[in-house]
Amino acid sequence: MSPDFVFALTLLIKMGVTAAFVVIASMVAERAGPLIGAMVSTLPISAGPAYAFLSLDHDSAFVAQSVLTSLPVNAATGVYALIYAALAQRLRLILSLPIALGSWFVLAIAIEHVNWTLVGALAFNVAAFLICVPLAHRFQFARMPLALRRWYDAPLRAAVVACLVATVVGLSGRIGPAVTGVLAVFPIVLTSLILILHPRIGGPATAAVIANTQWGLAGFSAALATLQITVVPLGAAGALAVALLVSIGWNVTTWFLRRRGHPAVR
Repeated sequence: MSPDFVFALTLLIKMGVTAAFVVIASMVAERAGPLIGAMVSTLPISAGPAYAFLSLDHDSAFVAQSVLTSLPVNAATGVYALIYAALAQRLRLILSLPIALGSWFVLAIAIEHVNWTLVGALAFNVAAFLICVPLAHRFQFARMPLALRRWYDAPLRAAVVACLVATVVGLSGRIGPAVTGVLAVFPIVLTSLILILHPRIGGPATAAVIANTQWGLAGFSAALATLQITVVPLGAAGALAVALLVSIGWNVTTWFLRRRGHPAVR
């Protein structure tokens, strides 16, 4: 078989596996209400496989450098979630989503041009979530109406996620670690949920799911920091496993504390 055919076949497999995983996870999220939906949506179900596939084609140093950019970009996703949640209270999808995504792109482009250190990236995350978490609280509660599933829901989500995987894996060798780090944490799961949920259950209910992601996004930042620190000494497989455990542990703890009404995670 030619190298081009092998590359195309491998890429299709990567796209299919990742898309299927995200579709299943997002369906679970829809049925569980805003809090559990947010916790599931902020697990590394998109970025995790993207970095796993990148590690097959690049060394640990490339992955570590990419994650160093992903870390502050994930804070920009917190801003994106807050802006969408605020706009969706009154605006239609055609306005609220593009404005929120536009803000993400502006921040991501600015972040990509900064020479980040781990300390600087972590400080940026702390500052961003100290602002976004309390401001998003007012949008976290809404009645979740019953929504009928449409035939194109799963194919649309699968197509969107598959396109992101293809872009990240296909371009990573040409665009370098910094831009790869930006693409790897593009908010594809949140965006696909918005595209599906907003027309079906309305802006305020969709905003409740997205607003509840703030603590989960903060946990994802902790997982990214873990990956950045451990990927060189442990190798990609070990570091990805540890980062996944951090993300799952954070979200489970957040859900437990929220259920008990702990004021620290309101």
